[in-house]
Amino acid sequence: MRHSVWVGVGLTLLAGLGSGNCMFPMKFARRWKWENLWLVFSLVSLVVIPWILAFCYVSKLWSVYSAIGLGTMVLPLLLGAGWGIAQILFGLSVARLGLALGYAIIIGLGSLGGTLIPLLVNSRSVLGTSVGALFFAGLAVMITGIVVSARAGSQRERGTTHTAGGNYAGALGLAVVCGLMAPMINYAFAFGQAIADRAVELGSSPTEAAFAVWPLALAGGLVPNIGYSLYLLSKNGTWGLYREVTWHDGALATLMGLLWMGAVGIYGVASVFLGSLGTSVGWGLFQIFMIITANLSGLLTGEWRSAPATSRKLLYAGLGLLIAATLLLAATVRLIGENAR
Repeated sequence: MRHSVWVGVGLTLLAGLGSGNCMFPMKFARRWKWENLWLVFSLVSLVVIPWILAFCYVSKLWSVYSAIGLGTMVLPLLLGAGWGIAQILFGLSVARLGLALGYAIIIGLGSLGGTLIPLLVNSRSVLGTSVGALFFAGLAVMITGIVVSARAGSQRERGTTHTAGGNYAGALGLAVVCGLMAPMINYAFAFGQAIADRAVELGSSPTEAAFAVWPLALAGGLVPNIGYSLYLLSKNGTWGLYREVTWHDGALATLMGLLWMGAVGIYGVASVFLGSLGTSVGWGLFQIFMIITANLSGLLTGEWRSAPATSRKLLYAGLGLLIAATLLLAATVRLIGENAR
């Protein structure tokens, strides 16, 4: 069990590295606008890669889907659609509130809900136990680390003005809604385990069976993402940029999709190694490593070079808290394994 816990943590770290850097290639686009990149990114990450992975790793994939029936597919599809809407609301919320405040609300609520809800639904028995106490301690430290990191970002952005269009309360409400919907991608995976269970029954290993859930969950998220991209392409008149396509921008959008879906796929495998709390602890660790990676990438690329010293100190404190939360959450999984012996 000890071995599998650290394999799960290591895989989640790898997933966080991919997810934390998946938008980084966008900085190097030459001609394409956001919507041009996002359309290709969405098709690659939500359609092409999930189905390739499912066909490669899941034994008798069509038999799995035929056996579970339409009713079992509906919940992951709907939750995936909710996550897709949250993807769009994220951009709108950050534009109205600024990156630091929007990030703190959305990532904070998303991390809290995505970690807590699967536990309350699937593993409520740990409440009131030493495992539960350790889990909630790790959760509290994680949220504190996210808030401190967001505060560091706020100080770094000092002097940049963001307005909410005269409706600050509305902008806050939008960010809260986004934060509540953002972890629906994890709910789709956590509550779609009947699909994975059926895949195991038909010959797949537990780690391979995880790939059977993603094509359905991400299909729900495809419609909002594609729809918004098409809307912006028409509104901004940027369809013509595809006629100027170079391998450079197309490759960047494809790389974004590979990094993101690769990260999500690895997270699904990691959750199996993390045991009964895999979709709770795993989601928390995934968010932690994603935030750490994104901030370290910012440091390495000079984004914090001109930031005040106090903001850098806060950033280091936030990263330290997130590392402490990692140790607490990993210890939670290890304690479950020891109690199960």
